[in-house]
Amino acid sequence: MTRVLVTDGDERAALAVVRSLGRAGCSVHVCGARRRTLAALSRRAVAGVATPDPLRAPGRFADTVASYVAAHGIDVVLPIAEPALLAILGAREQFGDAIIPFPDLDTVRAINDKRALRSVAEGIGIAFPPQWELGAAADLDRLGVDALPFPVVLKPSRSVGEEDGQRSKQTVRHARGAAELRERVARLPRAAFPLLIQQRLVGPGRGVFLLRWDGKTIASFSHERLREKPPSGGVSVYSEAVTPDGALIARSERLLDAFAWNGVAMIEYKIDAASGTPYLMEINGRFWGSLQLAIDAGVDFPALLLDCALGRVPATPAPAPPTGGAPYRTGTRSRWWWGEVDHVLARLRRSDAELALPPGAPSRAATLAQFFARWRADERDAVFRLADPLPFLYESVQWLRRR
Repeated sequence: MTRVLVTDGDERAALAVVRSLGRAGCSVHVCGARRRTLAALSRRAVAGVATPDPLRAPGRFADTVASYVAAHGIDVVLPIAEPALLAILGAREQFGDAIIPFPDLDTVRAINDKRALRSVAEGIGIAFPPQWELGAAADLDRLGVDALPFPVVLKPSRSVGEEDGQRSKQTVRHARGAAELRERVARLPRAAFPLLIQQRLVGPGRGVFLLRWDGKTIASFSHERLREKPPSGGVSVYSEAVTPDGALIARSERLLDAFAWNGVAMIEYKIDAASGTPYLMEINGRFWGSLQLAIDAGVDFPALLLDCALGRVPATPAPAPPTGGAPYRTGTRSRWWWGEVDHVLARLRRSDAELALPPGAPSRAATLAQFFARWRADERDAVFRLADPLPFLYESVQWLRRR
């Protein structure tokens, strides 16, 4: 029996991985901030262990995880969130013979760098949003702020920034005008720079998800974000499996090949409503929050990645669209219940301007109507499963405690 350790037990992606690999017959262990986490409470998990925070104490986190791996004979380690991935890859030599099915640390850092990504993407014909770069807050004076096409989006080039040896998560912000832009930039820590100021694009978000192994696509999937948290753009709370765009997948494959990528990756695009052009937003070289949708639609990325890591690469990879058609059930939808509740509460409590919503966003009444609409036959909850209810109960309690 293959023994697997999954990190970041409170992430929905970790829960999806645990359920997938548990069904596949693996002995799945989970680590997180506490022994009992969202994924560790799944009936598919055999054990949970508490670890230091990989963001604030990456060295102690890696030491703790490596000791657990050695003590329990773990065969495969699957980091979920970026801080854990960076910490583990930075201490790879401590994990002995345990398999970590990701490229080296430098490659992961390179593919997660939004500033460096632009030149690579444009070199293979992938459009990138118009943007301006700030090396430091003082550079804003030389930018000609009043001439920018507001509203704009402020993106740190890395989701996990570093300052004086300390790591911190960096988030996306919006600015509606020059005064708000100056205010927001002035408040940013040094770890948020280099900062990208991008022209805001209006249109649906499209995710392309790939498992590449030894230069081949083992699995592909595509979804469209229907609702997000926060409402202006963020993590998906309601999404649908859609027919894959063959040209977009081919470009995404070339993009990953430019980094010699081996493993899973999410390539996020925004389809400009005015022109229909897909613009590259970012790449996440790890499992993603809406992973359960892909599994429900018929693409079991965790099981396929494990097969690749153990040398059991599928003999017949999924057919590449458009000639092979969609290798999964399009129309399948996934709803993250508590994420949807947060989406609705944000819409009711704050104005469209405060939320930086694009033109044509659903009204508050329409948002409520969508939330209370009858569930479709091809729709499943991202967390709640009747045969595995504890994770949803745990998440519900945690949501109520935060409020």
